[in-house]
Amino acid sequence: MKLVTVSQMRAIEQEADANGLSYVEMMENAGRGLAEIINEIAEFNAWDEALGLVGPGNNGGDTLVALTHLAEAGWQARAYILRRKRDDALVARLLDAGGEVTYAESDGNFSALASCFESVDVLLDGLLGTGIKLPLKTEISRVLERSLFIMADMEGRPFVVAVDCPSGVDCDSGEVALECIPADLTVTMAAVKRGLLKLPAFEFVGDLTAVDIGLPDDLPAFAELRTEVADHGLVAGLLPDRDLDSHKGTFGTALIAAGSLTYTGAAFLAGSAAYRSGAGLVTLAVPEPLHAVLAGQLPEATWILLPHESGFISETASKILLDNLSRATTFLLGPGLGNSASTEKFVEDVISAVKLPTVIDADGLRHLARIPNWHKKLSAFAVLTPHPGEMSVLTGLSKDETQNNREGIALKYAKEWGHVVVLKGAFTVIASPDGHMTVIPVGTPALAHAGTGDVLAGLIVGLRAQGLDAYDSAVAGAYIHARAGILAAEDLGTTASVLASDVLNNIPDAISGLE
Repeated sequence: MKLVTVSQMRAIEQEADANGLSYVEMMENAGRGLAEIINEIAEFNAWDEALGLVGPGNNGGDTLVALTHLAEAGWQARAYILRRKRDDALVARLLDAGGEVTYAESDGNFSALASCFESVDVLLDGLLGTGIKLPLKTEISRVLERSLFIMADMEGRPFVVAVDCPSGVDCDSGEVALECIPADLTVTMAAVKRGLLKLPAFEFVGDLTAVDIGLPDDLPAFAELRTEVADHGLVAGLLPDRDLDSHKGTFGTALIAAGSLTYTGAAFLAGSAAYRSGAGLVTLAVPEPLHAVLAGQLPEATWILLPHESGFISETASKILLDNLSRATTFLLGPGLGNSASTEKFVEDVISAVKLPTVIDADGLRHLARIPNWHKKLSAFAVLTPHPGEMSVLTGLSKDETQNNREGIALKYAKEWGHVVVLKGAFTVIASPDGHMTVIPVGTPALAHAGTGDVLAGLIVGLRAQGLDAYDSAVAGAYIHARAGILAAEDLGTTASVLASDVLNNIPDAISGLE
């Protein structure tokens, strides 16, 4: 799913129309696709009654087309129409298909609206489109408010499908009207509008999917978009095949230099996540005192025991690590290293010598920031996984500057450094030096716990070991990580109690859910 501003989407539609795909055809394709999605969901729920809130714009048209297809498929389909001409051909089609129509202008006390809601299974919110600006006009505001009031009093609330966007969301800024109806599913047309992946709008979106409106693959305005939103289909297509004749060497060896006495668990979390991603072998290079504690927790790993100073990796450890690179196919540096000056020298020596595909995380990034021209010393197309604080250390920008322009900052420094940047946080951004970006459509406090970043780093290096390139391993790892966090919160019934180990334990379910 591509990510667009409102003006970009408008330009795409204009170019498509000029090149032979009319607005009428786009609307027909959008409405038919919307109806198909609703029919698929309904199969599992025995739903057969739909109500559409229909406004004057294109989203209202999409909704009328969808209701017509539903009516033709045997649904009881109703449209509650506001500010739309009574001789509208789309309304006539719905009536011919057996649908019912109520006009808001004839329903001053909203009694007809209440009747429409009485037994509805699915509510299609097509009242407003992507180009609205707040505050809402009074007549639209009143319909949304009354709909919320009616649903609050219902014993069983209908499943709400937002058509392109929830009505009342500013699709550029992410601002939301107080009257906005929260959706269970948002079906966006052709591409995801940027405001949907901003707060507070994201809280009203529900699940998110896109429907094809017939845009040709070679349409320049669409093809030139370089930012996309990750989804199940995209990530499933990135994961490697696992043939029956595979062996552990097929899926690579991830070498992970991590941990200190202060952060012992980081090595365990990263190593376990690398294995859970599907890596064939994981080798953990850790300060020697950690081995006795960790070996029993992760018996599948092999070990390189490194000299230490007070439990932190010593600068003399670089030779031992470098002497053990022959079997490794990827390298992760950073989780739990701590801030020792001795370890900083180890980091500098290692990054200058290791030419394997590399991932740098956590304390490894903080050490990098103190090394002159560090980005030139790393192996080509390394993956860097900073949270906003670590990004501040690397760039000198404040956290607020980074957070206020996450996509722009991630892309700027990916290009400047020549490496893939994974800017963590709500709606994690993955940026490539070639200008491509992917946004992970997840914002959850389930991942706001110590150690979850170690799990992410392990996932990425494990996928990299299996042959994914730097960018794809970062996209797939970040998406699986986010899904595992959501699943962990669902298991526990709360985001507050999720531990990094819970995220780790849900990686298998997150991956199997893609298959």
